[in-house]
Amino acid sequence: MATSTIARPRTPVSPDTACGPTPSDLLENKLAQLNSLLWCCHGDGNRWFEDAGPEHLDNVLWIAAELARDAMGLFQACGVGRAAQG
Repeated sequence: MATSTIARPRTPVSPDTACGPTPSDLLENKLAQLNSLLWCCHGDGNRWFEDAGPEHLDNVLWIAAELARDAMGLFQACGVGRAAQG
């Protein structure tokens, strides 16, 4: 016979984060991802990026371009939010 499982009490959620992450939080995450990606490609001067081959280089640059494009959109959303508040 199986033992009964009792759920833990719910952790209270701040009303500020109830709607999800803010554009500035998402922007910070995208920039951190882009920074890590580019560091992995170049880092402290390793030559991985040059030795990866054209297919991998295209994919890495595609990822970097998407992250930068997403970050730009989030930056603009942050600016629109600031203009509405100010």
